[in-house]
Amino acid sequence: MAFFMLPNVVEYACVCGLLNPLTKLYFCRYCMKLRCGFCVCHEVDSHFCSNCLENIPSSEAKIRKNRCNTCFNCPSCQHTLSVRASTAIVPAPSAEVVKTEGDVGGNGSKKEGTPEPSAGKPIARKMYYLSCLNCRWSSRDVGIPDQTVATGQWPEPEYANATRFSLLLEHYQSVVLHEKQEKQELWRRKTPKQSKFPSLTDRTGLTVAMIRRQMGWAESKAQVKSTPSPINKSVATETVEELPADIFTKELTLKNITTLQQRLSHPSKQPFTVNKLFPQHKLLSIKRSLRCRQCDHNVIKSEYNPSSIKYRIAMFAAYHVPEVRIVRCEPLVKGQDAFLTLKIINPTINDMTITIMDLPMEAEEKLMIDELKQAAESSASSSLMISGLSTSLTKQASLAEDPRMVEAKVNGTFRLPDSSFVINHRDDSAEFDEVVQSQQEDPKFIIWRKANQIAMKLAVQPNEDCTPEDEIIVGFSLQYTYVNTVVEKSSTPTKGPQKQALTTRVYVKLGMLSDAVSTTA
Repeated sequence: MAFFMLPNVVEYACVCGLLNPLTKLYFCRYCMKLRCGFCVCHEVDSHFCSNCLENIPSSEAKIRKNRCNTCFNCPSCQHTLSVRASTAIVPAPSAEVVKTEGDVGGNGSKKEGTPEPSAGKPIARKMYYLSCLNCRWSSRDVGIPDQTVATGQWPEPEYANATRFSLLLEHYQSVVLHEKQEKQELWRRKTPKQSKFPSLTDRTGLTVAMIRRQMGWAESKAQVKSTPSPINKSVATETVEELPADIFTKELTLKNITTLQQRLSHPSKQPFTVNKLFPQHKLLSIKRSLRCRQCDHNVIKSEYNPSSIKYRIAMFAAYHVPEVRIVRCEPLVKGQDAFLTLKIINPTINDMTITIMDLPMEAEEKLMIDELKQAAESSASSSLMISGLSTSLTKQASLAEDPRMVEAKVNGTFRLPDSSFVINHRDDSAEFDEVVQSQQEDPKFIIWRKANQIAMKLAVQPNEDCTPEDEIIVGFSLQYTYVNTVVEKSSTPTKGPQKQALTTRVYVKLGMLSDAVSTTA
């Protein structure tokens, strides 16, 4: 249960121990566990412009510095600029430079019936300029000339330190390349020698380079080690330009002074007055995919087309894990029971059997963390052995989020239900059908049932050591049945999808203690 710009009331515990609402969690159907944003690997699939929807390759986006060539942002309010057309009266070219369609090679021959434009006579021509529909800023305000083509190359300002920045960029790129080659050479020396018998089942087969290494021959093309390019160091100077004499007496017009946001949007120039604001190329957007760090399977995968908002793989936790919502909670008084009404929704197409249990003790939680760490280490070592000790997978394994204890402190007791219950599957057409659902016997704590939703009424009580400033938090372990449709490769064939019992920890924030004081007769 999540609210926009408000504190989260119901939070689920990820495998790593962080608390998040269900809308910010993912579900890996291979590991059968919840994943948060830190437990998945973020990968960039494609770059595109959100205005013109042009799909740009990664190499080209790097050359363009992640900016679109045709779209611009307003330097005043950061909105997208529009190309506007206007009619301008310009004088016709002189008769000496006018060439007719029949002029071939500039020999002066003219086609019959073609009128010759008179020199100096004004003609109408369509011109284009950039304009912001939000703040009414236009390229004419800063003196940018109009263009004759709507998609023409708009002139860009020149910066005094552009050459220096380009030299610094080239220098540090060469430094990074040099360090990368040194790390690869060090890794090559530390890597244990593989078997002298080559593997013919490799994806690339028996290559020429592999044969040369097995025979002890040198590589066909020796790798040239790069050296950092030299650069002139910056020298500090004590000579500073003096301030103008009228800096404290000159009257300022705040309308002509740029704001902090406008200056930060132009990091190369950082203009002081608004008449030096120039349009900036629009930043590119990305489509990213999320991958589980433990099993390397995709959790989220979007479509490649920029205009499509659909997903190829959408393993959001809200589609697979039952959602818990708080409906109503009576005022909380120390030493008295207050009734809490929760609603549980089944988002899957299969019936779920729900069991509400106590949270694990501190010793049990530490044991779970140790088991998760051992499983992560074993999976990382096995993946490294399969991949031939690749550096990328080593880095991937080191970036995995370490499990930790849940920081939420439970300060309220929760009276658990005495039995399990079943929630019907999700049926989108059920609310339009006139067929009356069959009545089924429910436990006493279930007060309402409709389609794939149930509401239950439970008793909670704050602890005796709670103060009025403390927020009452209760928690429970939610066990539910999940039908796994992933077919695993095993020696024993399985018939149909397998039903498994999964458990997740849920924490509910009930608010502060009430001012009412319990009275005894």
